[in-house]
Amino acid sequence: MSGAASARPARRLNWRLVATGIAAAVVLLLVAANAHLVYVAVVSQPDCVAHTKTPGQDGAGFRAARPAC
Repeated sequence: MSGAASARPARRLNWRLVATGIAAAVVLLLVAANAHLVYVAVVSQPDCVAHTKTPGQDGAGFRAARPAC
């Protein structure tokens, strides 16, 4: 008897399980990235900048829609 005959056969990969794991990791990554974007958007507060207070003033033609400061 040779040693190769008594060796256990190589285990096959379950590709369906591997594909499901990769898909779950991608979905988890997308959910985490979107949660981070929502967190940063809610927590961050932009600094006050000089802007036109009333429409039609000379200078910059833009004004804040709802100025916070």
